[in-house]
Amino acid sequence: MICGEHRDSKILSYGFFASPYAEDSNLTEAKPKMKEEVGTQDVALSPTTAIGFDERMLLHAEVQMKSHPHPERPDRLKAIAASFATAGIFPGRCYPISAREISLEELQLVHSLEHIESVEVTSQMISSYFTPDTYANEHSAQAARLAAGLCSDLASAIVSGRAKNGFALVRPPGHHAGVRQAMGFCLHNNAAIAALAAQVAGARKVLILDWDVHHGNGTQEIFEQNKSVLYISLHRHEGGRFYPGTGAADEVGAMGAEGHCVNIPWSRGGVGDNDYIFAFQHVVLPLASQFAPDFTIISAGFDAARGDPLGCCDVTPNGYAQMTKMLNALSGGKLLVILEGGYNLRSISSSATAVIKVLLGENPEFELENNFPSKSGLQTVLEVLKIQMNFWPSLEPIFGNLQSQWGMYCLGEKRKQSKKRHRVQLPIWWKWGRKSFIYHFLNGRLRLKSK
Repeated sequence: MICGEHRDSKILSYGFFASPYAEDSNLTEAKPKMKEEVGTQDVALSPTTAIGFDERMLLHAEVQMKSHPHPERPDRLKAIAASFATAGIFPGRCYPISAREISLEELQLVHSLEHIESVEVTSQMISSYFTPDTYANEHSAQAARLAAGLCSDLASAIVSGRAKNGFALVRPPGHHAGVRQAMGFCLHNNAAIAALAAQVAGARKVLILDWDVHHGNGTQEIFEQNKSVLYISLHRHEGGRFYPGTGAADEVGAMGAEGHCVNIPWSRGGVGDNDYIFAFQHVVLPLASQFAPDFTIISAGFDAARGDPLGCCDVTPNGYAQMTKMLNALSGGKLLVILEGGYNLRSISSSATAVIKVLLGENPEFELENNFPSKSGLQTVLEVLKIQMNFWPSLEPIFGNLQSQWGMYCLGEKRKQSKKRHRVQLPIWWKWGRKSFIYHFLNGRLRLKSK
């Protein structure tokens, strides 16, 4: 259930973001002193985790009254912020960066002028729609500029060493926004803007890892011809039947950048920690290590989380924490997490909190002992390896080893099916057990005698 669940849990009664429209909010008084205010020398010596957030992003909301609220709604940010506050993370252990609206010049590095103008014109309308599910109101353009500006500045701060790592608590999300279109709840592509800002700040190579349950078709489009950005996406695909229909394993990049788009397309729903961790171990980390990024971005949609009504998958907060820890070992720890999707308030708040704890140096609650994948998950990983080893020869040994395991796994599945068929062929009275059979047998005989 997503409608009203925050009221049951009272999650929005905590923290400093529960009343975002009050001008005299306690937020201003309670904010910890920013590192920039204590001098750049202190920042360089002891950088910590930075957070990007601005209450004006909560004003982006669907205006039309419907029986159910839009999945991408302001409560998403409020729930995460409240969870951070109750955990003593923010305000407390992280510092906020000042919000800045992205400039037109910066947006044009990613989007066409026509697209930018189509977003800006919505500020003159009470309600408008780019697609049937992608809305805007009079505040949406500013919210999108703030989200993009925060992501850009967080990336610059991390690359320059003024922040250790960062979490962009932003909306509207961005990874479906392409060069020329807004779609899938997304207006501007925050991850793409952050990647280019990181390169301006000195990062030559950038890894974007997208674990949102939907394929980031916009991010792929923007970088599909760019060898300086490695885009890896894990998502439901199901032969193109799952939104947005893109992200097949054979979509690998173009124009000399083949192999720099890596899609890991799950063939079904219900995918959980084991499949994700397995894909990280055998595809994501080997490729990322060889690529050797100077900066890493996580397009962190939490709609593959357990309980999400749109994703219908089974990743736990601990699973997200494990993946974050693996990625944190890259790029010298220069890591930026950018919020994308995720529509169950409990799921996104607990998952985001688990992720930011890793950014703060904590270990996941427990190690996953058995990360052997499902049959379909293993098949997906093999398919990806078979395609990508044409561009990354170092993947060949991994593919060979897994192929042998795949054969053994298939054999095990066949044996299980054979035993199942054998059980079905047994007499029906065997299932009843001896006592049950005798009872039914005797009852039958007594009924015959009475006739």
